[in-house]
Amino acid sequence: MEEGITIAFDNKELLSGICGANDGNLRIIEGSLGGFITARGNEIHFESRNEAEVKRFKTMMDNLAAIVKEGEYPSPEYIRALAVDFTASESVHDTAGHDSIIQIPHGFRRVYPRSRNQSSYVQAMRENEICFCVGPAGTGKTYLAIAQALQSVLTKKMRKLVLTRPVVEAGENLGFLPGDLNQKIDPYLKPLYDAMESLIPYDVIRRMEDTRSIEIAPLAYMRGRSLNDCMVILDEAQNTTKEQMKMFLTRIGTGARAVITGDTTQIDLPRKTESGLLHALEILKEIEGINITFLHTSDVARNPLVKKIIQAYDERE
Repeated sequence: MEEGITIAFDNKELLSGICGANDGNLRIIEGSLGGFITARGNEIHFESRNEAEVKRFKTMMDNLAAIVKEGEYPSPEYIRALAVDFTASESVHDTAGHDSIIQIPHGFRRVYPRSRNQSSYVQAMRENEICFCVGPAGTGKTYLAIAQALQSVLTKKMRKLVLTRPVVEAGENLGFLPGDLNQKIDPYLKPLYDAMESLIPYDVIRRMEDTRSIEIAPLAYMRGRSLNDCMVILDEAQNTTKEQMKMFLTRIGTGARAVITGDTTQIDLPRKTESGLLHALEILKEIEGINITFLHTSDVARNPLVKKIIQAYDERE
């Protein structure tokens, strides 16, 4: 027996935002949930032989309508991630994708996870004092961490954002690069600025620097410090030594949260030097309060070609 539901929306603009270009979002939902979807006027009609699918569809429409009303236009990637959330859960009230949206004060846009794993990663950062995230390039490890940290600092939940990276040469010798020390290490820290500049205006970054509510420095500068009430992000952690990783983790003070990101396929340490990230993942995995999230090629959120490039390299290796 066919089950069906017709949902009427306030206006055609709201409907257009939900449907996407050429009803592309509806086709993604249709392929994920099953059933048959049609859109006419300001209404969307869904038919299915499965009552549970009808309930999931109704909850998804409520979710998407709330997002569009807030000024967002869900991308196909978000629709796919949301569809996975709903089809993977027995609960029709599972709205993890929407709950994981990051709203940054003064930001250019809301930031939302584009896969179920990314959604889990955002929730893990909110619920754990120390969070590891491991995955290939383009999966949003650093971007989502910085977005979450900026939200925490700009809403006064955290006093300060500290971003750090190990300075490790990848095919180049740091000593032969031109300039003084700051000019030498600038290329290592620039990706962190790039991520921030894509999220908030430059004048907000400058104001945060002036008030010392943001700090970006090489990992070596962390030695001897105690970081309290801070959101601390260690990027490119696969290039830390065991000693550096222990030093960093023991800097975490009262009220602080730490996010450690890395790609275990891009270790640039000298041969016979064990990665501090790999070592930490092994010895810390059973400790309560420490979360480890793994992202995969399917979570790549950059240009779709990046996903194909990673897959090609993985197949060859």
